[in-house]
Amino acid sequence: MYMVDLNSDLGESFGDYVIGMDSEVLKYVSSANVACGWHAGDPIIMNKTVRMAKEMNVSVGAHPGYNDLMGFGRRNMTLTFNEIKMYVKYQLGALIAIAKVYDMKIQHVKPHGAMYNMAAVNYEFARAISEAIYEVDKNIILLGLANSEMINAGKTVGIKTANEVFADRAYMDDGTLVPRKMEGAIIKDTDIVIKRTIEMIKHGAVESVNGKKVSIKADSICVHGDNPNAVEFVKKIKTSLESENIKIKKLCDMI
Repeated sequence: MYMVDLNSDLGESFGDYVIGMDSEVLKYVSSANVACGWHAGDPIIMNKTVRMAKEMNVSVGAHPGYNDLMGFGRRNMTLTFNEIKMYVKYQLGALIAIAKVYDMKIQHVKPHGAMYNMAAVNYEFARAISEAIYEVDKNIILLGLANSEMINAGKTVGIKTANEVFADRAYMDDGTLVPRKMEGAIIKDTDIVIKRTIEMIKHGAVESVNGKKVSIKADSICVHGDNPNAVEFVKKIKTSLESENIKIKKLCDMI
């Protein structure tokens, strides 16, 4: 039997602004990446998201990003090794405190947006993130882009790593994600998304935007929870995977 984690980026509302349908998406995923207040979220939202995850038996992970609410953490920033490291520690520490109230441990760390994309291709950047995790709690898993520098750095530093693939994102020939500004970066046809996801899990490959077959490892699948069809989308993916004898499991039960 094949096994895979199903994760979603949640807790991205802020104050009076509501983004996503977290309470519904949580019914179908096994892991939640909780925004830590810098690119999105705030202490109230973080607390609410962790509480709901606890109630629905969903594992939680920190989703740290750049301190860039206006740009939703998707704009690049020039940072030193130590700045990256401390920014991740700061956000991870905030979520650890909230999770402790609900007797929950942080399962993983998944960087957000521009931080994620940079760490995928820059080893030193990825090492700063990995060292931050190791120094806080070496049992926390680094969830990063499959086969990327994040996975390499995490293994070198000595923490557990999990390869993430994206159900609704297109891939470049080198296994990186197609930039969101490019046409075709987001795949909206649910049937195509499901077919590609099953291919990644069962056969370890995905077709790039140029038609190239790219080798890929899928420990966890990300499904975005901030679009109008998110709930039906994640529900259909979960049902389809289970019908293919693919069991949905938490990362901590696999890695």
